[in-house]
Amino acid sequence: MFVIPAPEAIAFTLFGFSIYWYGIIMAMAIFTSALVGNYLFNKINLDSKKDTILSLAPVIIISGIIGARLYFCLLNADYYFTHSFEILDIREGGLSIHGALIFGILALIGLSLKKKVSPLKILDSLACAVFLGQAIGRWGNYFNSEAYGLPVAGQNWGLYIPERFRLAQFSDYNLFHPAFLYESILDLAGFFVLFYVLKKFGKKYVGLTFCLYLILYAIIRIIVEQIRIDSALNIGVLPIAQIISAVMLVLGLVGTWFTVRK
Repeated sequence: MFVIPAPEAIAFTLFGFSIYWYGIIMAMAIFTSALVGNYLFNKINLDSKKDTILSLAPVIIISGIIGARLYFCLLNADYYFTHSFEILDIREGGLSIHGALIFGILALIGLSLKKKVSPLKILDSLACAVFLGQAIGRWGNYFNSEAYGLPVAGQNWGLYIPERFRLAQFSDYNLFHPAFLYESILDLAGFFVLFYVLKKFGKKYVGLTFCLYLILYAIIRIIVEQIRIDSALNIGVLPIAQIISAVMLVLGLVGTWFTVRK
């Protein structure tokens, strides 16, 4: 039997204040994305101002975190309407990548236009780096015992989820598919694919890497959501994450067509 054990959520306590692994890992993911994205931008876009992404990163990061939290809270509006003070408490989880992408991209476009730098060139570099950041960030879900999948048939391997974190209808099961791990591996693979595309075609096809990110991540999320059972919100029988991912897929395909054709 191979079992992925349930971890401790708290990394350490400092002056009586609990520091959670979730926060540590999310910080690592965010700063890795910023540093790698800046490096790629400097390498690919030699005609642009150096370290442009690092100069924009603070506003983009803050916008992304705000968007990620607001999006998550909107998906769980019934709870946060009666627990409004908890909206500010993100130490134990509750961030949505789709919200982070929407707010982060809007902030990036506004800032880049103000600085007279091509938004697509920045998006290309960051899209590749964000895939790497997502691969890291998904491990935050592991330490929070969230983003897990259906019970494993036979119960002879899988991710152990403590009973307090299980959905009521699955309370009799111990081992579940590690959906967070599946997505982390696929995100890492997506990073290497986009790294090759950016290096090979980044200058010729500006915007292509970003469009391919939309396509690849949409496909990854649609696949993983097939087995996840703790999605924030369903519309009918479809998780909202799959619906948003389908929109991303269409936008990515249309953008790729226009980019290559141009």
